[in-house]
Amino acid sequence: MVNLRNQRRVAAELLKCGVNRVWIDPLRTEDVAEAVTRQDIRSLIKIHAIRAHQKRGISSGRAKYNANQKKKGKRKALGSRKGTKYARYPKKRRWISTIRPIRRRLREYRDAGKIDSATYRKFYLHAKGGMYKNLNHLELQLKQSDAFKSMDKKEGK
Repeated sequence: MVNLRNQRRVAAELLKCGVNRVWIDPLRTEDVAEAVTRQDIRSLIKIHAIRAHQKRGISSGRAKYNANQKKKGKRKALGSRKGTKYARYPKKRRWISTIRPIRRRLREYRDAGKIDSATYRKFYLHAKGGMYKNLNHLELQLKQSDAFKSMDKKEGK
């Protein structure tokens, strides 16, 4: 086996990498052994008889897989949680996502003439007070209170 320690050291300096990252073509070891000067090593680098191995990095495969799982809504169990319940989904955000659809539905009914403005105002204030937990609950209360029928009676149907 030919000793190529000196050539490897010079090549590492020229390639600006560590000695262990220098790759020497096993089929051209004789050519490399004959190379004495830096210019000889440069010419061997040019013809790819000497190359630098690619830097080893940290694989992002696991991170990509985990990110994909989280996108699906997985990996959210107790052991994965850092913040408190309301740090993860604040009370205000929860309230907004509850009240906006309720107010929108009440507006739709009022504008369509399904309920009168007095009923709208009454149910609006109930909603503001947190009486209805979701749209279905609001619909149920409107039906039970005969809010729609009162409009039919006024019109004479």
